[in-house]
Amino acid sequence: MSVRQRVVVAGRVQGVFFRDTCRTEARRAGLSGSVANRPDGRVEAVFEGDEDAVGRLVAWCRRGPPGAQVDGVEVSEEAPTGEAGFHIR
Repeated sequence: MSVRQRVVVAGRVQGVFFRDTCRTEARRAGLSGSVANRPDGRVEAVFEGDEDAVGRLVAWCRRGPPGAQVDGVEVSEEAPTGEAGFHIR
């Protein structure tokens, strides 16, 4: 079953390769979507694909790559859009 979740991650998440590592992990999991830095210092990601794979990426966002310090994660459900590929915005 395909699902889509938007994740906003707070903490020390910019300048620590969060977006690049997130893209690598999402592609490895076969997910579509994107990840971007927000002007407020947070990182926002959208994951679309297999429900279990999306769950694994959301769990990964709760810890992030080495060097990140995740202080909070907001997750919201969205309707799948059929997006293809995973990109850094």
